Amino acid sequence: MRIGKNDVVEVIAGAHKGLKGKVLKVFPKQQRVIVEKVNLVKRHRKPRSQQDPGGIIEMEAPIHVSNVKLIEKGSRS
Repeated sequence: MRIGKNDVVEVIAGAHKGLKGKVLKVFPKQQRVIVEKVNLVKRHRKPRSQQDPGGIIEMEAPIHVSNVKLIEKGSRS
């Protein structure tokens, strides 16, 4: 895969077409990436402790690497 963590990509297909963001995490075996503020989903979480109250949490879901285009290479760390 040519896309890595901290690269800036643009979504070229799907419901989020045209959005740009930084790659937060890469899953090479599944050929998927998580892009910052793209493909947001809501998850219902149970409260686990006083510090983790639970509720409805919005988080990024992975999208297939073929649906993103590399815009700018970032530093690998």
